[in-house]
Amino acid sequence: MRFPRSCGLLLHPTSLPGRFGIGDLGAAAYRFADWLARAGQSLWQVMPLGPTGYGDSPYQCFSALAGNPLLVSPDKLVEDGYLSQADLQDVPAFPTDRVDYGPVIGYKATLLERSFACFQGRATEGQRHAYDGFCREQAGWLDDFALFMALKKYHGGAVWNTWAPDIATRQPGAIAYWTATLREAIDREKYNQFLFFQQWRALKRYANDRGLRIIGDIPIFVAYDSADAWAHPDMFYFDAQGSSTHVAGVPPDYFSPTGQLWGNPLYRWDLIAQRGFGWWIDRFRMMLTMVDIVRLDHFRGFEAYWEVPAGEPTAINGRWVKGPGAALFEAVERALGHLPIIAEDLGLITPEVTALRHRFQLPGMKVLHFAFGGDPDHEYLPHNYEPNCVVYTGTHDNDTTIGWFATRPPEEKRAIQEYLARDGHDIAWDLIRLAYGSVAETAIAPLQDVLRLGGEARMNMPGRPGGNWTWRYRPEMLTDEIGRQLGDMARIYGRLPKKEA
Repeated sequence: MRFPRSCGLLLHPTSLPGRFGIGDLGAAAYRFADWLARAGQSLWQVMPLGPTGYGDSPYQCFSALAGNPLLVSPDKLVEDGYLSQADLQDVPAFPTDRVDYGPVIGYKATLLERSFACFQGRATEGQRHAYDGFCREQAGWLDDFALFMALKKYHGGAVWNTWAPDIATRQPGAIAYWTATLREAIDREKYNQFLFFQQWRALKRYANDRGLRIIGDIPIFVAYDSADAWAHPDMFYFDAQGSSTHVAGVPPDYFSPTGQLWGNPLYRWDLIAQRGFGWWIDRFRMMLTMVDIVRLDHFRGFEAYWEVPAGEPTAINGRWVKGPGAALFEAVERALGHLPIIAEDLGLITPEVTALRHRFQLPGMKVLHFAFGGDPDHEYLPHNYEPNCVVYTGTHDNDTTIGWFATRPPEEKRAIQEYLARDGHDIAWDLIRLAYGSVAETAIAPLQDVLRLGGEARMNMPGRPGGNWTWRYRPEMLTDEIGRQLGDMARIYGRLPKKEA
């Protein structure tokens, strides 16, 4: 699908400011949407919104369809009558510029438990009706997810394949027993999801009303420790005990001599195809109730993916295996129509991957951090772009532009300066200008680059086991002057939202 010429920013909600230790879907999110609209932007890109587990990565969630309760705004809960103002009197002194996940998780869990008790005792008829309706509408995934999370907490957070064999393998008697035994815990999980979706959908409506479209991620793979893997084990390459026989990764390359061993379970695409790709169609359908445009992560894996035998210490001893290819996207189009999808086509891209993307007219990604230091034919240099693409200064996996430029070798710095015809003293905005001025129909910059922040504001360092996903901006950083400058750039390069006739 072709998109109108436009621009926007990448900012995950956890990075919003606020007093509760983590960004949430409260007032700061609405202020950011207002600021984006005033700054002439029409896109707000977020990362996956699911409930995060060990490592706090939004790309390793307990569900491909659920929302993250850590994003629920306590202030909104007070406004809606799901908490009292007294419940928010003793907020810990959380850091303002980063998320300290351990204490935040404990604090938010306590608030959500209080809110659930309040709901049970004082909910209005309208609130109960809304909750019951949500549970009915989302039962296809919500029942499995709520039971999975209740079981996981009962087992002290243990991975599902270590539970008793009857419930690990979902024997009907065990499902019935645990559903009855953990009824209140299951209802609490459903309530937390109700709150998340209520708040997220309200924020999305507000953003849409101001001319903003939300871009959200669908990671190709799901986490092993997830409701998806537990509830649908036949969709994956598991043995009789529910352990993976093969896992996902990427092969060795210039940047990593041993490749990347992600460890996600691999799909049995043959079986999924026999079922008409129903699980994937449901996933797209659900996602497009949450966002306006889908960024499909690791698009190349749909053409062919790197399969590594389980137990390997690195990704070296893997092989390429054909994915579903066009059959998946044809099935999705038959069910849902031609969808607004951005194909994340970074990494080792073959002609077959490019042909798959072109067949469905999906815009690919160009990342300016990867453009320099080679020859003038490099596909990420703007003079080589096709219009149907999305250009980024950097992504959530990159350093900030200032941090990136500071670590470039001298010959690459010279190439960057020569290409920009600038000395690099304002390198973050130099690259934003380069992106906005390109022929790419869509241009996105991380907020860190707009704020001219260094490597201390990096969101993620792939391969680092901890310390990622913590950055937050402080409210005073988001000034009207920066917004005006960004709006000027959107106007100069023809990226302002088009007025309705």
